[in-house]
Amino acid sequence: MGKTAASVLVVALFTLVAAQALHAAPCNPSALSPCGGALVGGVVTRGCCVQLRAQQGCLCQYARNPAYRGYVNGPVAQSVARTCGLPMIKC
Repeated sequence: MGKTAASVLVVALFTLVAAQALHAAPCNPSALSPCGGALVGGVVTRGCCVQLRAQQGCLCQYARNPAYRGYVNGPVAQSVARTCGLPMIKC
């Protein structure tokens, strides 16, 4: 592999990693605010499901936090996740 090919490969890999980082949602529990109504017996909205999917990688972090544990681990939260088509939260 020549220097030019190696340089192109490095740039391509860097671009791929940077693009993945941009698409990864930072953990922000307030982003789940559209699910607030659903957690108290309201309707699960499309906005809730979108945010729940975006924050899916953060749910175990929230489950370990005493301030959010009850919202993530409870049966209502599991029901909301199922309604949104997400697997059961297992941490």
